Amino acid sequence: MKTIMMFVLSISLGLSLNSMAQDMEVKITPDLESVDVTHEGETISIMRSQDTENTITKSFSKTSRPCPPFCIQPMSLAPGVETIGEVEMLDYLAKVESGDDTIVVIDSRTPDWFERGTIPGAINLPWTALNPAQGADPLSIADIMQEIYGVAENEGLFDFSNAKTAVMFCNGMWCGQSPNNIKNLLKFGYPAHKIKWYRGGMQDWEILGLTTVKPSS
Repeated sequence: MKTIMMFVLSISLGLSLNSMAQDMEVKITPDLESVDVTHEGETISIMRSQDTENTITKSFSKTSRPCPPFCIQPMSLAPGVETIGEVEMLDYLAKVESGDDTIVVIDSRTPDWFERGTIPGAINLPWTALNPAQGADPLSIADIMQEIYGVAENEGLFDFSNAKTAVMFCNGMWCGQSPNNIKNLLKFGYPAHKIKWYRGGMQDWEILGLTTVKPSS
């Protein structure tokens, strides 16, 4: 009798889970409901808000910001650098989650913006950290290139043979923080084909109701 009850319960639970999946009204794509990533040691499911009355957060509700510095960025930032969208970003995050350590996803914003919420799975590396004009010194830049981007140093020169694919973003199409990071990387000799730019950034991520996380500390 106990075995029969457990069997019935398992079927019931399975039907319930299937029903929940079928009831998800707002998917990412017709075949994709969510993507699980690890962020600060915790598993986070990235999905779109199921509240069809949900609206964008106040931080990204402005339509007009002074230009400069908040000027509209071009679709193509630099030769060889690929501009990507949300689905591609999710694909890179999924690859990292599956154990691919040749990819790093970087939020290029300053800490005050990062603390308001970021894309799960991203690490914060402010655009100022690679910018000599903002006080970044050669030693700290070299450390970042080795520790974050997987770039080796050989007799004082950067060796990009094993450089990671760097997926960069900031606040969106009006934000110059990730473009600044990318342009500095290119100046250092970073291979353009190993740089991916999510131009829409947090603006588009928020517009689509996708999951964000705040730093734990």
